[in-house]
Amino acid sequence: MLSAFGRAFRTPDLRRKLLFTIAIMAIFRLGSFIPTPGVDYANVQQCIALAGDNTLLGLINVFSGGALLQLSIFALGIMPYITASIIVQLLRVVIPRFEALHKEGQSGQAKLTQYTRYLTIALAILQSTTVITTARQGLLFTGCDLDVIASDSILTSVFMVITMTAGTGLVMWLGELITERGVGNGMSLLIFTSIAASFPTSLWSIAGGANGVLNFTIMILVIILVIGLVVFVEQSQRRIPVQYAKRMVGRRMYGGTSTYIPIKINMSGVIPVIFAASILAIPGLIAQFGDQTEEWVIWISNNLVQQSSPLYIAIYTLMIIFFCFFYTSITFNPDEVADNMKKYGGFIPGIRAGRPTAEYLDFVITRITSAGSLYLALIALIPTLVLVFLGVTTNLPFGGSSILIVVGVGLETVKQIDSQLQQRHYEGFLR
Repeated sequence: MLSAFGRAFRTPDLRRKLLFTIAIMAIFRLGSFIPTPGVDYANVQQCIALAGDNTLLGLINVFSGGALLQLSIFALGIMPYITASIIVQLLRVVIPRFEALHKEGQSGQAKLTQYTRYLTIALAILQSTTVITTARQGLLFTGCDLDVIASDSILTSVFMVITMTAGTGLVMWLGELITERGVGNGMSLLIFTSIAASFPTSLWSIAGGANGVLNFTIMILVIILVIGLVVFVEQSQRRIPVQYAKRMVGRRMYGGTSTYIPIKINMSGVIPVIFAASILAIPGLIAQFGDQTEEWVIWISNNLVQQSSPLYIAIYTLMIIFFCFFYTSITFNPDEVADNMKKYGGFIPGIRAGRPTAEYLDFVITRITSAGSLYLALIALIPTLVLVFLGVTTNLPFGGSSILIVVGVGLETVKQIDSQLQQRHYEGFLR
């Protein structure tokens, strides 16, 4: 594998793509440490040291590579774009125009991408306003009473909103540059960079506590085990055989070939975990604005904010399973697949074309999604359960799903580099 990396860097055009990708990732990390104008940087650093990460904003903080709590120009990171992409995908079910654009091919996809960009800017304005308001009211950091924003003027707030929104637009542009001129999917690689950058700090905090060396060793072994499980499951496929009948078009014979429909165990990726974590963060965010001595606020803090709470774990698991089925039903339509197969003369051996094929595909998808949803819930909860068992209060950023994202993006990027090496008659990464 190391020799394959050497061959990749000895290939001029591939070397340029790799160096360009690395340079963009470095710029993204640099922007995560540049404070937004109007922020008291010294007080922010003191609050981070005193309070640590706020679990209510942990999701955005992870996807920004820790830039959110730094209140930097890239504070929102790639999160507005991810949210906008998910919303546009879900709107395909509600708005027929979006579904029609999706079926139009490249021109329709370009319009959907443009809508996603507009929605990203709108969400960035909303989220930056929320973050600045939360910071002004002292709710961004728990246990810290210092003023993290130097001025209370409206003009300062407007300027900060514009700066953070512009930072989100720049991050979106950097991701698209990687996709066009670099290697891999740009947005995924920026998420990979953000999450991977937060791992050393989290692991070091575990090593610094009581029984630090033992807990650190156990956590490393758990991470290696989870990585192995993720690689095994993400590479697994259920291949449904498809046979195409022979047909004459003019004087030529077409068809008569055999292929398969690859169905992954985890077709929804990490989207269900993002949805579940985002929704579960809402009650805690509402409770922050209430009187901390009231019973309902205390109940929410004990049951819906603490990740070690049995109720939190149960609701989190059920929501992950629900969103797995929901998102899979949107991205894979058995009726549409069956109609396309019938149109081109394809059929599954032993299954009649048309409605019986759609019912068979729906049966297979339901069984595979059941296993995939349980796998995803297990991956998301393993680090939390292990840390509870060890008695450690520090959590890895965004649970085990962060490992799922890092491994998934790493595998996809390696595959793209491997395919480009094979196009140049090299062996690639996998012999």
